[in-house]
Amino acid sequence: MDSLTVALDVMGGDNGPLVTIPAAKMALEKMPYLQLTLCGDKSVIEAHLKHHNIVDHSRIEICHTSESIAMNEKPSIALRTKKDSSMRKALDLVQQGDANACVSAGNTGALLAIAHYVLKMLPGVERPALVSHLPITDSHRHAFMLDLGANVFVDSTTLFQFAVMGSVMAQEVDEIESPKVALLNMGEEDIKGSDHIRQTAVLLEQTEDINYVGFIEGNDIFSGKADVIVCDGFVGNIALKTCEGVAKLVMGKVMKIINENKFTRLLGVMLNPTLKNIVKRLNPDQYNGASLIGLRGIVVKSHGNATSSAFYNAIKEAVKEVDRQVPQKINHKLEQTLVKGHK
Repeated sequence: MDSLTVALDVMGGDNGPLVTIPAAKMALEKMPYLQLTLCGDKSVIEAHLKHHNIVDHSRIEICHTSESIAMNEKPSIALRTKKDSSMRKALDLVQQGDANACVSAGNTGALLAIAHYVLKMLPGVERPALVSHLPITDSHRHAFMLDLGANVFVDSTTLFQFAVMGSVMAQEVDEIESPKVALLNMGEEDIKGSDHIRQTAVLLEQTEDINYVGFIEGNDIFSGKADVIVCDGFVGNIALKTCEGVAKLVMGKVMKIINENKFTRLLGVMLNPTLKNIVKRLNPDQYNGASLIGLRGIVVKSHGNATSSAFYNAIKEAVKEVDRQVPQKINHKLEQTLVKGHK
């Protein structure tokens, strides 16, 4: 693979460089073709690099910034006043062509607003959407779900656009020839759901380019019935966080049962390989990194409270999208599909 550059918002997230610098070290060790531009306070970054014994700076560039964006800061204020923030500089580097992608664990609203302003939207797309892949019953496949929180409420036209973008994402990233697209709803019957959900269903049914399979309920998110699950950001974010909470609950319960007595501990040793595989599949860290699609560039949003390994996975997601030329492929197909529209 040719070398590529990812710009990191080092100061973003709940823990900033405490997480982003160890993740950067991990990424550099595992991906020898990777170059990183670390955006943030230079003195802070250098101190953390030294602390983690990162002495080879040949693949690292530091972009000093005098500001950072707080997690509770209003997006409009961040957009207007924080032009020298680590988040803004990372996005500027993508827009200028000096970085292939941006990864940030910072304020989601601010990232959305600034990315929208700096990178601009694709033709025919009204709003970007946060999309991520989730595990399903088939261990070799994933389900792509959007929107995960970028837009609290959207109309049927925007949901239709999300369906198109999600379908292309699944087709290009997971190489699914004809991704099954479903709308997340409170029931599978045609009469269920709000007006804009039902209107979106009509639009999708009339679109030959989309393999629309109908409504699915929350209990089918991981069933494999759909490769792409479409909803607004309010529903998507709650569903995602609920799933993550359940995964942690299950892992905690399993470990508690295993450690109850000598017999269960022995059983745990015997089942160790299987348990490790289950824990790996359920661990939300490996699915960290939601792509902000619909923009003219790659932007990956990490959880604000991500661990270093989770933030590393967000970097890996960005690298994968660059490597597979996701922007070029998605942009071309999006423009074709959305300009052509539904019949």
